[in-house]
Amino acid sequence: MDLTPRPGAAPPPTGPAPVPYAYRPPPPYHGVPPETPAEITTRLRPIRTRHPARTASAAVCVVLGLGLIGGAATGAWLTSDSSADATARSAYTVGRSAWHSVPVDTLFPRTLKGEGAGPGGADRVWTRIAVAPDGGCRAALDPLLARTLGPVGCERLLRATYTDATGSSVTTVGVIFTEGDAAAMRALNSRFTGQHLGRRTDLMPRTYPVEGTAAAGFGDRQRASWTVHVLTEVPVVVFAVSGFADGRTVSDPQPVDSAMAADATTAAAQAGLGHEAKGIADRIERDLRRTVTDLTEKPE
Repeated sequence: MDLTPRPGAAPPPTGPAPVPYAYRPPPPYHGVPPETPAEITTRLRPIRTRHPARTASAAVCVVLGLGLIGGAATGAWLTSDSSADATARSAYTVGRSAWHSVPVDTLFPRTLKGEGAGPGGADRVWTRIAVAPDGGCRAALDPLLARTLGPVGCERLLRATYTDATGSSVTTVGVIFTEGDAAAMRALNSRFTGQHLGRRTDLMPRTYPVEGTAAAGFGDRQRASWTVHVLTEVPVVVFAVSGFADGRTVSDPQPVDSAMAADATTAAAQAGLGHEAKGIADRIERDLRRTVTDLTEKPE
């Protein structure tokens, strides 16, 4: 092909080839900018239809999550419950063995002070006369009382006899360490309370007479007032029975709540023997609770 220009023709153009149009920036605008073309925006991905298997898996995860949360809550509740049970078991273990691990002067102090424990809120002081040898319950308790306490068993019985500051009254206090667990002790306590067993004269505790002392003539016929208390936080039954130091016979013994009544007129009530039995029993019980608590909380 011949590319030689013909005579009279215009010379071929030089430089870059012309373009059909040139880019011109848009005129300046004021106010709200124009919308961005949809083609250059980030497009939302279409939401796929959820597969049934994935829906089931999600449901399973939700159920498992709720189960774990519920299990954690239940576990915390059970742990708390177990801790309470462990504490109770520890107190029962310590309490049951206190009869041989706690000094006798701690169980039965040589002197007991009863501030406001007497009639009319008078102060009382009691002095220990003697401590009985430790032993079982069969010989030391009335048969009917021993049979009533039978459901909790008898690990050991300790007794001591006290006299007041004037030497006119004597009181035997006893601590029965049982073999029962917490449920058995609660059941026995409910029975004593519900059936008023502590008021029955045929369930009175026996005395501990001591030859050559103010309690030498303190026998069954000299019993004037008594109390029996079944504890539930430790496996223990505390009792006390009081009488006159001169050995006189009492024909109408009264439980402590009756002998301490304001309108009581019996000889035992007038002499304050209900206050004697209750005051001594309360202090022995209180000291025993404190001792068991201290031993339970003591680090090994």
